[in-house]
Amino acid sequence: MGSVFPRKTVLTILSLVVFSLVLTGCGKEQPVLYVYNWGDYIDEDILEEFEKETGIKVVYDTYSTNEDMYVKVKSGGSSYDLVFPSDYMLTRMINEGMLLKIDLEQIPNHKHIDPKLMGAEYDPNNEYSLPYMWGTLGILYNTTMVDEEIDSWDVLWDPKYTKEILMLDSQRDSIGAALLKLGYSINTKDPQQLAEAAELLKRQKPLVLAYVVDEGKDKMAAGEATLALTWSGEAMYAIAENPDLAYAIPKEGTNLWFDVMAIPKGAKNVEGAHKFMDFLNRPEIALRNAEYTGYSTPNLAAWSMLPEEVRNDPGAYPGEEVLANTEVFVSLGETLKEYDRIWTEVKAF
Repeated sequence: MGSVFPRKTVLTILSLVVFSLVLTGCGKEQPVLYVYNWGDYIDEDILEEFEKETGIKVVYDTYSTNEDMYVKVKSGGSSYDLVFPSDYMLTRMINEGMLLKIDLEQIPNHKHIDPKLMGAEYDPNNEYSLPYMWGTLGILYNTTMVDEEIDSWDVLWDPKYTKEILMLDSQRDSIGAALLKLGYSINTKDPQQLAEAAELLKRQKPLVLAYVVDEGKDKMAAGEATLALTWSGEAMYAIAENPDLAYAIPKEGTNLWFDVMAIPKGAKNVEGAHKFMDFLNRPEIALRNAEYTGYSTPNLAAWSMLPEEVRNDPGAYPGEEVLANTEVFVSLGETLKEYDRIWTEVKAF
């Protein structure tokens, strides 16, 4: 014969079960969106607004280089829902099966993106990405500290600026500047050309004050250096802080780059990632982001709302003649290891 529970015990158990069910219902977990972006690359008030509007909590982490982001995503140690790789890194991630395809129907605000910036070589059908920001690589300089026209990569190797030069702690960009000075493609795989670029960067090292990333714009704004290899958006930000600064795109040509939004394989909140991409493409949100970061927005509706002096600034929005003399970074495949080796050597030299 089975045990007989006293009636009071049965009621207590039933009460606990009901209470736990109520708690479970009340404690429904808040959806979370894990975002991994470049440092200082978004107006963070926008994150709060997205959270309030959607009820999705944003966990926001940052990185300094494409390579740092790639290693972390590739290792699988963190599960991000949205990442912001540059053009060449997106290609690599696509080729290695690291990304999910996006659904443009879930991102209706993509209609505001400049058609000229859609369907680029790194993602011809925009199956995996949408542009976030774009710009050029160039030289930021303090006009009170130079007495010459800054129009060539050569100036970054001029001994009279010893310990007054900031270079980017970014292998593709700094090696790219050396290759451009030599008259070579920023996507070269030629061992001899790369060896020449490596030698040039080693010769330059005694002139370099520091290898920087985001902190470069602040150092220039504070007058701590004379010249800096930098991205156009960092330059626009620094110039707004210090009007003695100016930005030049060298006559030898430069890199035209795109940072994009993409969803890694393994993302847990794919729907939230699409919502966030759509939110960032709202014209008024894209406008605020462009104003905050200083970078060039691909969003035509946002661009049209920028002040006229910004829209017409050739540093931020260069004309067709300048753009015709630019090159987009492409994925280097196995040759990337050679770039890694060169940069490690230069830093250790």
